[in-house]
Amino acid sequence: MDDRGGSFVAVRRISQGLERGSNTCQSTSAEVVAGSAAWLGRGLSCVCAQGRESDIRPSFELTPAQEECLHKLQNRIDVSYDSSIPEHQEALRALWNAAFPEEELCGLISEQWKEMGWQGKDPSTDFRGGGFISLENLLFFARNFPKSFQDLLQKREGDRSVWEYPFAVAGVNITFMLIQMLELEAVMPRSMVGATFLKFLTENESAFDLLYCITFKLMDHQWLTMRASYMDFNTVMKSTRRQLERELLLDDISRLEDMPSYGLLTL
Repeated sequence: MDDRGGSFVAVRRISQGLERGSNTCQSTSAEVVAGSAAWLGRGLSCVCAQGRESDIRPSFELTPAQEECLHKLQNRIDVSYDSSIPEHQEALRALWNAAFPEEELCGLISEQWKEMGWQGKDPSTDFRGGGFISLENLLFFARNFPKSFQDLLQKREGDRSVWEYPFAVAGVNITFMLIQMLELEAVMPRSMVGATFLKFLTENESAFDLLYCITFKLMDHQWLTMRASYMDFNTVMKSTRRQLERELLLDDISRLEDMPSYGLLTL
């Protein structure tokens, strides 16, 4: 694996799981191992860069409606997570409550956050790779597909690795990967995948959040199919991206709900 930057926290599965329902503030018993890898934060470029210099870049003309939708999404992407903003604080608390509704959160800086798969006790340090939108994506997932969200958070499905990917940080990776794959920071799409997504976005303002949910579930499906462990995370993400690109360009896809991988999600 490339080790040009960033760090990882691999989560060792504990067969008995963590007890829920306590209203007292206790430190997490999850076992973690820290190390070096390029799949967290801004080091994600090694996961997402798929283009070649020889690729032909077609040009696309945007309608006024498409330009407006793209601009709105870009404005969301530009917002960094700021722990001093009350709205951002409340969103983080809401994420905890959605993930662990029966467990009281001691504070926005707490060892408890490691239970969700953050690298340390302050999740804000992990948002640098995805910004505030990565938190919004996780919240959308928790609220709209709670069963799938909990299945992934609790690692309920499949024959899993002893060393699993950390749920929350993987979520930030997915946000960042989608932004790169769809070239959302460009003035206009430079690929058929980006142009196709923009059509969906014009018809559904929550298209990016929905595609995020599809991608997270697809990534976990690929993880299980490949019998992956944490050192394989980059490989799994590349495979996930290729599958997404194939599905988005299928002839019979008129909305994101038509994607084959959408069927992996459960409410």
